[in-house]
Order: sequence, then C-alpha cells, then structure tokens
Amino acid sequence: MKAIFKMSDIELSRSTMMDKVKNKFVKQIDAAELLGISDRHFRKLWKAYKKDGPKSLVSKRRGRPSNNRYPEKTKKKAISLIRKLYQGFGPTLCTEKLFEEHGITVSRETVRGWILEEGLWKS
Repeated sequence: MKAIFKMSDIELSRSTMMDKVKNKFVKQIDAAELLGISDRHFRKLWKAYKKDGPKSLVSKRRGRPSNNRYPEKTKKKAISLIRKLYQGFGPTLCTEKLFEEHGITVSRETVRGWILEEGLWKS
C-alpha cells in the first residue's frame, strides 16, 4: 500500500529535481542552483531523499503551531479586556491601551488578527 501525503509546490519541485539527479539528467550543483538553494543544503536534502524518498522533503513542522506565537493565556486575557473595556476600538488604540493600562505587550498586527478572529472589529 502506498502512503499518500501532501506536498507544497516547493517540495514538489524539489522532488522532481531529486528524480532528475537520481537519473543523472542533472548534476547536484546545477540542481541546487536551479532550486535556489545552497549546494550544502541540497546535499542535506539529497541524503534524506536517498534514505526515505520523497516523504523526506515534506516539512516536519506541518500542522503544528508556531514556536513564536503568544501564549494562549495572554491572548485570552487581551481578548477579554478588549471585550469589556475597549469594544469598538481599532487595533492601534487597543494595542496602546493594553500596554499602558495592563502591561500587555503585543504587536498591533497581532491584536488586529485577534479582534478580527473574534468578530470585535471589521477592517
């Protein structure tokens, strides 16, 4: 039984290029240049590809949350404060008030995303 997995366009183009290298249509250094990556990065991908095939080119982080996101506790606190005290404020003013009054430091774009997600503001 064959495994089915999704690949992004970049991963798919890398897989195609790996096949060309495997069949000796393209040299590794030329393949790296065509893919826009360094020779060293290509060799790392090539080693993984030879070991595990195309599935090795799929990102291991897919479907997992970002390491750089704000803690859920901070998000919930900010949203509840915006709901109670700053309903109808825009993202810039909400960000300023959260920092000045409550010591919560988040970017304007983050607040914008949160209040749009919660339906508290329309752009």
